[in-house]
Amino acid sequence: MASPLMVKGWEGGPGRTPGTPNKVTTQAREAIARFADGNALRCQVWLDQIAETSPLDAMRVYIQLLEYHVPKLARTELTGPDSGPITVKWADQ
Repeated sequence: MASPLMVKGWEGGPGRTPGTPNKVTTQAREAIARFADGNALRCQVWLDQIAETSPLDAMRVYIQLLEYHVPKLARTELTGPDSGPITVKWADQ
C-alpha cells in the first residue's frame, strides 16, 4: 500500500513557511552568538598575542573569525534571455 505522503494529489501538512529557519538551527545560532559575545575580550587578547609575533597571522585569524559573523556572499551571475548577454539601454537614448 502506498504511503499517504506518496498519494497523487495529496499536498501534505502546512509545514514551515519558506524562509523560516529550523528551530534547532535558530537555537544553535543563538548559542554561538552568546558564546562569541561572552568571549569577545578573550579573542582580543589572543589576537594581540598572535600579532606580537606575526601580524599577518593575526589578520588571517581575524578574517577567519569574521566569516562566522558576516557570511560570505554567494556569487550570482545575471544573464539575459536564453542565458545570453544582458542588454543595457540608457533612458535618454
